[in-house]
Amino acid sequence: MSVFVNGRIDEFHQHHDTDGNIVNASDGGVIYAGGRYHWYGMALQNKPFASGGRGGQVTLTGVNMYASDDLEHWEYEGVVLKTCDKEGSPLRPPMRFERPKIVYNENTKKYVLWCHYVGFPGDHGFSDAGGEALVAVSDRVNGEYSLVNISRPIDRKGYVRDSTLFKDEDGSAYFIYDRHVSQAFNPVLKPFERCLHAVKLTDDYLGFTDTWARLDACDQREAPCVVRRGKYCYMLTSGLTGWAYNRAKYFRAESPLGPWEDMGDPCAGDEEHTSFRTQGTYIFTADGRDVCMCERHNTKNFLECSYVWLPLKYRGDGTLSMEYSEEIRFWEA
Repeated sequence: MSVFVNGRIDEFHQHHDTDGNIVNASDGGVIYAGGRYHWYGMALQNKPFASGGRGGQVTLTGVNMYASDDLEHWEYEGVVLKTCDKEGSPLRPPMRFERPKIVYNENTKKYVLWCHYVGFPGDHGFSDAGGEALVAVSDRVNGEYSLVNISRPIDRKGYVRDSTLFKDEDGSAYFIYDRHVSQAFNPVLKPFERCLHAVKLTDDYLGFTDTWARLDACDQREAPCVVRRGKYCYMLTSGLTGWAYNRAKYFRAESPLGPWEDMGDPCAGDEEHTSFRTQGTYIFTADGRDVCMCERHNTKNFLECSYVWLPLKYRGDGTLSMEYSEEIRFWEA
């Protein structure tokens, strides 16, 4: 048996690697490869939120990775996607590799990483480097990932905000993201047009195809986390409240391209309606269970954000729920 500790709902519980350092892997994911679980995410700073690249919400180093045999003890494997101090580099820090996600392509034998990219100094905006999609690739899950491209799906009008990467059972992969269109591109829009979109990737997962859909039911939602179980894809999302907690909502569809159906709040027993004071980041599978990784953002010190894992419970009617517990036990006899 192994135990992953969430801690109390009202605290920022830190996890430490086998060297005693705080696990620093913001808004990332877990992938099982080579007989081990690999937990990765953007390395944040020991600073509060601030604009101009001065805050803890940006990275100076890149995407960290850790490995574990039991989901309890995590060994630091290093920085797998690195920033570059060279003047003029698109990877010049401070910047963001926000919400990185990794999938394996069986045909190319490559590990592919997609993320929401924000260039120097790491603040969202409505110009180049203010919100794009970045793709990088590696021969090994814990190897160094090389930059392939930085672009925007569909067209240049739609800025990339929160995103995820979903690989379906048939091997097709999708980049699902909060598409943000400003009035500068369309004066008849309301103050901002934001809705989740899904774009099918090329067979090698390194680019976008022309197959995409606006997920109409998912208007004004972000932080998508997607999993398929049987007939349905399920997507957990957050409202647009920045770092502030809000009520989760999940959706259901037979295809990643939709149409998606609004299924309401999946959080059972969440009397505060704050998603247990977390925001979802990714769904992975272990011990026969799907687990939603969440993060409790600490805007006073981003290095001390808290990671919370919530197992999903599926019902026979095609609905799901998740409950909070201070500890998650895996492989319990």
